[in-house]
Amino acid sequence: MKEKNTEIHPLEPFLPLHATVLMLGSFPPKKEKWSMDFYYPNFINDMWRIYGWVFFGDKGYFLSPDKKTFDPERIKAFLWEKGIALTDSGKEVRRLKDNASDKFLEIVETIDLADVLERIPLCRTVLAAGQKATEAFLSMVPVKMPVTGGCTAFTFNGREMRLYRLPSSSRAYPKPVEAKGEVYRKVFEEIGIK
Repeated sequence: MKEKNTEIHPLEPFLPLHATVLMLGSFPPKKEKWSMDFYYPNFINDMWRIYGWVFFGDKGYFLSPDKKTFDPERIKAFLWEKGIALTDSGKEVRRLKDNASDKFLEIVETIDLADVLERIPLCRTVLAAGQKATEAFLSMVPVKMPVTGGCTAFTFNGREMRLYRLPSSSRAYPKPVEAKGEVYRKVFEEIGIK
């Protein structure tokens, strides 16, 4: 049941059955900020630029031909090929200010992590993108918070897993795409996704 002044997550999780990695964000911005109907839809968010730089050496790799939006079909095909699932930690949230900032985002209800992981039985790695996603994950699975770029091992329903903490892709976290991307690259290399 939806609480007063809250938002319910508008997207279904992207969960390829063969996924070995679950990338966990926090929550999308308001719909008017979207450039596509998929995760990290805000054109000023750098997630897909980071992925383009890490895997293809091209920050613009996932842009649409007009360079004004991202190409969701190209992104989904890439994630499918690499076995990367994607969802957000927040199922229901309250925005404390009228913006997309995680700093002013209260997670009222987290996702059902057990259900998500049950749907991707080969997954052994969770990548939490940013502080809010990491904190939300720790509210679901009480383990030690890893340093940025580091990991913590944990067991979930008998499954041995690792949680990695990654930098936020938001421009509110003021580092260049390449600097954030270097952390992502090292983590992807460590988990064997190239």
